[in-house]
Amino acid sequence: MSDDFASKSMSEHLVRGGVGFGALIGSVALIPVVGPLSLLLLPMGLIALRGCPTCWAIGLMQTISRGRLQRTCEDGQCKLTVGDTHRVAS
Repeated sequence: MSDDFASKSMSEHLVRGGVGFGALIGSVALIPVVGPLSLLLLPMGLIALRGCPTCWAIGLMQTISRGRLQRTCEDGQCKLTVGDTHRVAS
């Protein structure tokens, strides 16, 4: 598993999630108030979530496990080992 969706820090990832999910929910919830103009929030939400809510969730798991689990592959066999547990992502 690569770190394609992980963020540099947990706080950055949670802010991206708040902005992304807030924009997606707002784009639908605000339709009765401002009409179809509220749908302009959809692209902002998708950009913040890097394409989809599932991609954000995968990135959350990658951000949490960064540095704790490491995969190494040699001679066609891969192993999952526990990495340096002293390193903490803020």
